[in-house]
Formats: sequence, C-alpha cells, structure tokens
Amino acid sequence: MRLFPSLSALLLMFWPGFLLAQSPFENGWQLDQTASNITYMSIKKGHVAETNSFATVNGQISEDGTAVLTIALDSVDTKVDLRNVRMRFLFFETFLHPQAIVTTHLDAEVLSDLASLRRKEITLPFSLSLHGVKAELSAPVIVSLLSNDRINVATVKPIPILMKDFGFEPGRVKLEEAAGVTITPLAIVSLNLTFDRTTPGSAPALADPVVTASTAMETEGNFDRTACVGRFEILSRTGSINFAPAAAKLEASSTAMLDTLYDVVSRCPDLVIEIGGHTDSFGKAGPNLRLSERRANAVSEYLQGKGIPAERMNVAGYGETKPLVPNNTAQNRAKNRRIEFSVVN
Repeated sequence: MRLFPSLSALLLMFWPGFLLAQSPFENGWQLDQTASNITYMSIKKGHVAETNSFATVNGQISEDGTAVLTIALDSVDTKVDLRNVRMRFLFFETFLHPQAIVTTHLDAEVLSDLASLRRKEITLPFSLSLHGVKAELSAPVIVSLLSNDRINVATVKPIPILMKDFGFEPGRVKLEEAAGVTITPLAIVSLNLTFDRTTPGSAPALADPVVTASTAMETEGNFDRTACVGRFEILSRTGSINFAPAAAKLEASSTAMLDTLYDVVSRCPDLVIEIGGHTDSFGKAGPNLRLSERRANAVSEYLQGKGIPAERMNVAGYGETKPLVPNNTAQNRAKNRRIEFSVVN
C-alpha cells in the first residue's frame, strides 16, 4: 500500500490547471464585459478632468495567446446624451471609423509561473488601430489569476494617447467650437479586463463584425424633439458632406455621413427639417447662391432615395450670405462651404 501519492498526483491536487495545461490559454478565453471596463480621461478648460468609458467591448484570447480587443466607439458613454453624440460624430467620426482594435500576444513562457505567483507584472507590447491609424505601443500590465478559469489584465498606470498621433486634431477643434471650451490634446486610457476560460470543446467567440453607427447608436426607437434638434445641430458641424469642386455632385466619401443622417431623420418622424446649403465667397454671389441650392437639393434627393418623403424636407440655398467665419483663409473658406440641418416645425 502506497503511503504517499505520486508527484503527478500532488500536482493535480495543489496546482491549478492553468499551469498543468499544455498551454495556459487552453480552450481560449472570452472577455467578461460585465466585469471589464475601458476608460479614458480628458482635460478641458486646462484643469477640469472628465472620465468617460465605452459600453460595448468584445475580447478574446486564443489558444496560442493572441489577444484581440474590439471597442465599439459608438458606445462611448459620457453620461450625457448629446455629449455622447458630439464625441461620436465630431471627434471619433464613427460613421467612418466605428471601432478601435487592440491586438497583442501573451507569451505562455513569460506567464508559466503565474499559477504560483497568482499575480504578475509584465510589459505588454500591443498594436492599436484607431481612427484609420495603426500604432505600435507598449504598457506595463498586471496579470492576475483569479481562478483556474478566470484571469484579469489591468494597466499598471494610465496609457497616454496623443490626439495628433491618431489624426484627432480636427475633431478636437470641432469639439472645442461646439462646446465652447478648450481641450487638452491628450487622453489618458486605463483598462481593467476580466476573461473567462471558454468551455472545453468550444472555441472562443469571434470578434464582433464591423460595427456601424446605425447598429451601435441607440439601436431602436424614435428620438424626442430635444434629441432631434441637438443631433441636427451636431451633424451640421461635421463637415463630412462633400461635393466635387464648383459642382453639386456628392462625393463618395459623403455616403457614410449621409447614411447616418438618414438614420437620425427617420427617427424624428414628426419633424420637418431644413437642408441649407452654404458656399464661401469665392466667385460671384449669384452663381454661389444657385450652387448652394443645388447642393442642398442633392442631399434631399439622396435622403428621398433612402425613403424619406420629400414633404419632410425644405431645401434652401444661402450662397455666401451666412459665413461662419471670415473668408480670408483656405481653412475658413472650407468651414463656410457646408450643409446645415435644422428643424422647421
């Protein structure tokens, strides 16, 4: 009769399966969204800090340690509806760039002692795809083994993200103009992510398909009047409805914005909106007036093609008569060439 169990039996009794598995990532891992959060802090007026988060995040770690985190930018949550909309349309431009993707690789060898340590700090290199830009970054993180089938990965300190590195400077300016505040061109991001081991015999769920504004932003129901008016004012500031030079032909780059506009108009069914066209002061006033009306008509016709009744839209051309800023620079003239939306009734 054996009085002592074998070494392998002792291991099975006292060491978690995390270590015993051929790979610590056996079966893969799935993000627990309810126990995870991604937050970022921004500074306005030079000293006022605001912390916001994202409501929809999907993440997986595959059996080889490859980790992918997909953040639906339309789910940005500032706790204020119209502030959320400003962030979506003016800053993140989610109608063009609906998601951010973080990818990295966790080294099984580096984490081989996690079962005994339970908590380990490592430096994690990762790729961040955001706003059409991909950058290689790194950050110290704490990996904690909560149980054999549950781990937590959290940043040791916030990760600084310079807005200019991801092409956010124009969006920052739009936010400043819309909110009437100065915004420091830096965001500080923190991650606290909890993963559960996927049930044996099944693979971790794949990342969500590309998220679009119409599916991630308030997925159903109509807006009230205040929400509609606020959205039209914000949509008027995007500067993302573009035309061929000196013409009323919509450029292909405008489609994503126009589809987002359609989503908002269709969910304000009791309201009649004005589509107003504006030009800069280059050229003669008469042709500019006619051009502005033709451009507004082009937007109306696009929405009619999507199913918005013509009687719900008034078209107006203002030419160069209502500039936002003096027409003294190329940048200012670009701001004055615009389509604006407002509620009529």
